[in-house]
Amino acid sequence: MTNDVVRIIGVLHFSFTVRDLDRSIAWYTDVLGLEVVARQRSESAYIRTLVGYPDAILEVGQLRVPGASSGHSTHMLELIQYVEPAGTQPDLEMTNVGAAHLGFLVDDIDAEYERLLSHGVEFVNPPVAITSGVNAGGAAAYFHDPDGITLELLKRPHGRTSA
Repeated sequence: MTNDVVRIIGVLHFSFTVRDLDRSIAWYTDVLGLEVVARQRSESAYIRTLVGYPDAILEVGQLRVPGASSGHSTHMLELIQYVEPAGTQPDLEMTNVGAAHLGFLVDDIDAEYERLLSHGVEFVNPPVAITSGVNAGGAAAYFHDPDGITLELLKRPHGRTSA
């Protein structure tokens, strides 16, 4: 047995598979205010090997929060549409294994909630006070993108600089 240790040094990005990349990019930029860093069509041998589909064709959009550090990457969110093979809509219920969500920090959760409501965004809940745990004193709200992917608004507790 060896004592080799794999050392993860950071987070590169988060990714969601979407039904229609154009629609999703428009929503994430126009409604959430993210900015597109890059967009590309991927159908190389490398990408086909990586995703495990020999005939894969992907449309990829890379986005970031304007002015925020993306860490080790140029982007923090990658949206991928599988043109080939086309996927199906899974059950994205939060209790299902593999379901995920992405949280966004906000300064004024009530104002952001109202702003997103005015854009027709569907929320699971209005902002709720966090009463226990490391974010006690803050507030959070879950909502959905056009594909039903769960996202979160999080207002940090007063005086807390990390979530």
